[in-house]
Amino acid sequence: MADKQLLHLVLGGRVKDPQGLEFENLDEIEIVGVYPNYAKAEAAWRATSQAHVDDAMRKYAVVHLHRLMEPDDQ
Repeated sequence: MADKQLLHLVLGGRVKDPQGLEFENLDEIEIVGVYPNYAKAEAAWRATSQAHVDDAMRKYAVVHLHRLMEPDDQ
């Protein structure tokens, strides 16, 4: 039997403060992708973050969509 699908979203963009995750412009949020598990989402997050390492005002995050979609399963 296959592992249960646990969807994760990777997104990012320019932030107002490099210490936080408040984005400057929500219309410019970059959706990197939706992934079937945390390992694949983390790999995409790492690759995208590394590609923008010289821009301290650009941040990316992993959102646990499965927790939002099925909160009782936590």
